[in-house]
Amino acid sequence: MRIMRPEQFGLKREVEYGTPEQNEAVRKIVEGVRTEGDAALLRYTEQFDRVALDAASLLVTQEEIQAAYDKVDDAFLAAIREAAVNIRVFHEKQLRNSWMDLQPDGTMLGQILRPLKRVGVYVPGGKAAYPSSVLMNVIPAQVAGVPEIVMVTPPATGGKAGIDPYILVAAAEAGVKEMYRVGGAQAIAALAYGTDTIAPVDKICGPGNIYVALAKRAVFGAVDIDSIAGPSEIVVLADEAANPSYIAADLLSQAEHDEMSSAILVTPSEALAQAVAAEVDRQLATLPREPIARASIDNYGAVLLVDSLEEGIDVINRLAPEHLEVLTADPMSLLGLIENAGAIFLGPYSSEPVGDYFAGPNHIIPTNGTARFSSPVNVDDFLKKSSLIYYSKQALLANGSKIMTLARHEGLEGHARAIEVRLEQEGK
Repeated sequence: MRIMRPEQFGLKREVEYGTPEQNEAVRKIVEGVRTEGDAALLRYTEQFDRVALDAASLLVTQEEIQAAYDKVDDAFLAAIREAAVNIRVFHEKQLRNSWMDLQPDGTMLGQILRPLKRVGVYVPGGKAAYPSSVLMNVIPAQVAGVPEIVMVTPPATGGKAGIDPYILVAAAEAGVKEMYRVGGAQAIAALAYGTDTIAPVDKICGPGNIYVALAKRAVFGAVDIDSIAGPSEIVVLADEAANPSYIAADLLSQAEHDEMSSAILVTPSEALAQAVAAEVDRQLATLPREPIARASIDNYGAVLLVDSLEEGIDVINRLAPEHLEVLTADPMSLLGLIENAGAIFLGPYSSEPVGDYFAGPNHIIPTNGTARFSSPVNVDDFLKKSSLIYYSKQALLANGSKIMTLARHEGLEGHARAIEVRLEQEGK
């Protein structure tokens, strides 16, 4: 790993929105599905996934789901069920209630919270299948009360045998009743605009490749989306008290996701920097996904030497990382100084995979520095809010002239007259 000062590394990473060719390809796919429905959906599935389907075979059957249970091992089933409980308990604490506030003059103001009606969850194939992401998308929506949750996933996440059985089992355990074997930009378009087979949704969530990300951006407005996610990131803030082998393993846990993933150590200890760099090289040699992780480390990995932990926190707040681990002698003393991070892991036993799989907080976290202004997926993402106004006669008579003043200041006489007509009739 490269060892350098923060100013040598550059703390801003370019947000990637695809090449012109990729954007044009996605535009055509989205428009094709919007106008042609199932016909385009099936055509693109055969073209990109090399799987020939008909409309009747898009829906995953209950028999396939049951067969998937026969293919997964008992240890996985036990672990995914316990993880689901932890995720559900954590997200249930986020629930908020509608509220109403009755004023002495008879006015009532409030906010009504309702769940979205229908949500689409995208589950990727490609470099790896992620059953854990199924839970992280579905369970918050369920806790919010979303009545219809539909999952789409490419038809060959498990290779030529079809959909990965672990994805199907995770979805079934999370309570998904409607699953389709379709992926890529065409799946996003189907969820957004609907086809004869797939009914449109109100929101699309879940990670995917660049074509999925660009498709989500293209359909935003017709539906809501969770985010346009970038490659995974981890930053570790550590001092001389930290274990170099722990740090190296945690950096590689994110580097193995993707060649464009970012893994960074920030430390004031040059001895620790050297030890971690050597340990990363040692652990890389035996990592099954070594080519991916090595490309990530070579291109986007670094050890940033700072003069103090306080300078390190300033660097972190500018990076606004997706995952932040604090492996210092007293991590709790630094927590109040951390302003920008998607998820914060404190202490030597809070390794990032603890959050990825089991602890309960959501692992779908803002990337590319967007933790400056956004949050991990949560229950609020699946709720819509309506303001409630019941204004009393007493309140209108008391405040009507003020409302008219503001309306006329903005040149909106019709607004003012809507109040004035009431004051003229009710004020008698």
